[in-house]
Amino acid sequence: MNSKFPQAPRRATDMCSGGNVMAIRAHDTYVVDKILSADPVELVRMLYRAAIESVERARQRLEARDIPGRSASITKGVEILSELAQSLNHETAPELGQRLAELYDYMQRRLLAANIEQADAPLAEVLRLLQTLAEAWKGVPGLGEKISQPAASVTRNWNLPTAESETALHGWSF
Repeated sequence: MNSKFPQAPRRATDMCSGGNVMAIRAHDTYVVDKILSADPVELVRMLYRAAIESVERARQRLEARDIPGRSASITKGVEILSELAQSLNHETAPELGQRLAELYDYMQRRLLAANIEQADAPLAEVLRLLQTLAEAWKGVPGLGEKISQPAASVTRNWNLPTAESETALHGWSF
């Protein structure tokens, strides 16, 4: 570039989102590090959170009539559910694994229906299901966490899951 005027130094920015590329790269590095250092239970929790955020974003994009944004958010949700389904270990708990696989499949089909029909009801349904599953996973201890004992006044007649049994269900091991 041969110009008579001196050029100002250029900042590294992402012109599409207006953000600073270096800040985006730092955030991406943080996310990758968090994923790579997470135990299997935390990975499942992270996937549920990401799926919930994706469906919430799809609902916002649907309301704003942003078809490409809605479709991208729904596609991300479908991909996350696919990842969760592929990580199931059907040998550890065959019945539970099968039920979760069927539920993940159902949610994927509802998301696709929401995209085709441009309807909020299927998105709201999937969001409720994901929130219920995410809430259940909050009670599952990770590898570095202890199982919280119920209060003395409360008795329960079931066994609390262990990190080993839950990670085995999703096929991850260390």
